Parts: sequence; structure tokens; C-alpha cells
Amino acid sequence: MANELPILLAGTAGAAWGYVSDRIAARWPAHDDGSIRARDWRTIVVVIVGALAGAATVARFAADPVPLLAIGVYAIALVLLFATDLDQRLLPDIITLPLVPYAIVVYVLGAGPFVRTTDDLLWAIAAAIVIPVALFLLAIPFGKGAIGEGDLKLLVSVALIAGAANVFYGLVAGALVAGIVVALLVATRRLTMHSYVPYGPFLIAGALWAILAIANVSQT
Repeated sequence: MANELPILLAGTAGAAWGYVSDRIAARWPAHDDGSIRARDWRTIVVVIVGALAGAATVARFAADPVPLLAIGVYAIALVLLFATDLDQRLLPDIITLPLVPYAIVVYVLGAGPFVRTTDDLLWAIAAAIVIPVALFLLAIPFGKGAIGEGDLKLLVSVALIAGAANVFYGLVAGALVAGIVVALLVATRRLTMHSYVPYGPFLIAGALWAILAIANVSQT
């Protein structure tokens, strides 16, 4: 029970941050009509994601406080981005762009658990360039908005934090979850084949899974 208590506390704190993130997303960035969204199903989803992220961060990195802090800060940012994209289909630059130099600082300080060696960094940089460019090119035939610019910007920091292999696994996981969720919503007629579904929340869920759940993967 003693070992489980920090995880329980982290999950509770994560749930609280998820709730705060949802309330931030309901207000910021400001809606065009000035409205503030009431609590709804999105609130519940973000609280659950926050709780899982908090608990998983401590469960995985509690033995090493340096990665715990480095990944914990990143997970906090991802939960907030999850909330804003779920609410407004937006990943604000003011959050996504600073995460890139943050990831570099984490590497320089040796605080990251994934990108540790020079080879790891080179592979991560390659992934941070190739994956967003490839996704952008693949999305062109589907028209404007097929993939958001915020998604591509976020992928840069995910690659630099998680490493080349893990960002790929996160993308695959996010795409699989997106496909399942969309199929269920279409089957239940909550969506149509022409409905727009933001990929950002699924991308972030996949990134959190890659960082917090799967085993360390060597980039070499």
C-alpha cells in the first residue's frame, strides 16, 4: 500500500489538473462568440486522461526524480493541449512551440529517459523533421484541415522527448484509437462520414501511452 499511495496521489492530482485544464480550455483561447462552455462529457474525458497521466508518470518514474520531473512537466502540458484541442480543435502555439526547446534542454541536462546518446538525438531530430513533413504531404490530397498545423508542431517535441521509435509507436496507437472511436460514433450515428474529427486528442493519447506505458526502446 505504501508504494501505491504516491501513484494514487498522483492520479488524484492529475484528475484535478485535468479538470482545471478543461475549465481553461472552455475559456482560452477565447471563443469567437465570447461564450464559456459548460461542463460536459469533455470534462469527464480530460479528468480521466489527467488522472491516468499523473498516475502513470509516478508509477513509471518514481524511482528516478530527474526523469520524473522532466516527463511530469511535459505530461502536464500534454493534458492541457488535450483539453484545448478537444474543446476548440486547437493546439495553441504558445504551448506547442516552447515544448521544442524544452525537449532540447531536457536532453542537454541528461534528464530524459529516452533520448540519452548522440545517436538517440540524431534519430530523434530526423523523426522530428521527417514525420511531420510526411504527414503534411500525405494530407494534401484530402484538402485543407486534413491535419492541423498544431499537430505537426507538437510532433516535433514528442519526437525529441520520446525518441524516434516511440513517436512512431505513439502515432500508430493514436491512429488505431481514432479509427475505433470514429467507427463506433459513425455506427451509432453520432457522426457521419463527412464529420470533422480532430486528430490532436488521439495524437496526444498515443504520445502519452508511448512515453508512460511502453518499455524503453533503443533508437539504434
